[in-house]
Amino acid sequence: MTGGREAEVRARIAEGLVYSESEAAFLAAGRRAEEIFAYNHTPPNEVVRRRALLEAIFGHVGERAVLQAPFHAAYGSNVHIGDDFFGNVNLTFVDDVDIRIGHGVMIAPSVTLTTTGHPVHPERRVDFGRFSEPIVIEDKVWIGSNVVVLPGVRIGYGSVIGAGSVVSRDIPPMSIAVGIPCRVVRAITDADLTTRVRES
Repeated sequence: MTGGREAEVRARIAEGLVYSESEAAFLAAGRRAEEIFAYNHTPPNEVVRRRALLEAIFGHVGERAVLQAPFHAAYGSNVHIGDDFFGNVNLTFVDDVDIRIGHGVMIAPSVTLTTTGHPVHPERRVDFGRFSEPIVIEDKVWIGSNVVVLPGVRIGYGSVIGAGSVVSRDIPPMSIAVGIPCRVVRAITDADLTTRVRES
C-alpha cells in the first residue's frame, strides 16, 4: 500500500468510518500475539518476566499494574494502562484503536472492551468491514463481571458499572450504572463511605 493510501485509511479509521481487513493490513506490526501467548503461559511467580512482557505488549503500562492470566487482545499495543490497575481473568481488549485506562481502575472477570463494530448491512461486511472508535476509562472506575464496553464510550471518574451490563453510551463521573443498555441509576455520594462498615 502506498503512503498516500495508508494515510487515507488511517484518516478514515480516525473518523470512525468503515474500513476493511485488507486496507488495515499495514497495522499488523502492532499485534503482540506472541508476547500475549507468552504472558498467559508464564508462571505467576515469575514477576520480573511478567512485567517485562506487559511492557512489551501494551502501549503503556503503569506502576503496580496487575493483570491476571489469561487475557486477550487484538493488538495489545493500542492499550494504555495507568498506575494501580487490577484486571481479573479473561479480560479482552479489542484494541483496533486506542483503549486508555486511568489510574486505580479495577476490572472484574470476563470483561470485554471493544473499540470495533461492524456495519449492519452484510454487503458492507465484505473483507471483514468494520469501524473503530476509542474507549476511555477514567481514574478509579470499577467495572463488574461480564461487562461489555462498546466503541467510543467514555466512563467517567469513580463510576461503577454493574455486572453483566452493556455500555453503549458515555457514563458520567461518580455514577452507578447498570443494565442492557447500561443506564445511570444513581450518583455515588458521601453516604456510600459508610456502607458495609461495623457500627461503633
